Amino acid sequence: MKDDFYRLMARYVPLIGLMPASIFGGYLLGYGLDYLFGTTFLRYVFAGLGIVSGFVQLFRILGRDTQ
Repeated sequence: MKDDFYRLMARYVPLIGLMPASIFGGYLLGYGLDYLFGTTFLRYVFAGLGIVSGFVQLFRILGRDTQ
């Protein structure tokens, strides 16, 4: 019983950091491109893409576990 709990925790705890890491990575990429091109909107575009990629990865991992 305890082994199952720890196995599930080891599988799903990394999902907690998935969304913030995706958003932060997208924002950093957009910030760098804003700096490079002298714009101010790319950081928000890439943060939005980070949100989308975080959800895609979340659904992909959870979908793999239900099959």
